[in-house]
Amino acid sequence: MEELTQRDRAVLAFEARPWRARGAKDAAIREELGLSPTRYAQLLNALLDREAALAFDPVLVNRLRRIRDEKRARR
Repeated sequence: MEELTQRDRAVLAFEARPWRARGAKDAAIREELGLSPTRYAQLLNALLDREAALAFDPVLVNRLRRIRDEKRARR
C-alpha cells in the first residue's frame, strides 16, 4: 500500500479540526499549509480516494466520503 506523505497527513489532520467560520479556515489553509483553498480542496478530495488515507484515519475519511457523496447526489 502506498504511504501517505507528511503533507497528506497534515491535510487530513487539518481537516479533522473544528471550524466555526469558513473565512478562518481559508486563512489558516494559506498560513499553515501554504496552499490556496482551491488546491487544498483538490488535495483533500484526492486523498479521500486513497486506501492509505482510510487506514490513517478511517472515521474522518469515511465521514468526508459520505459528505462528498451526499453533495454529488444533490447535483
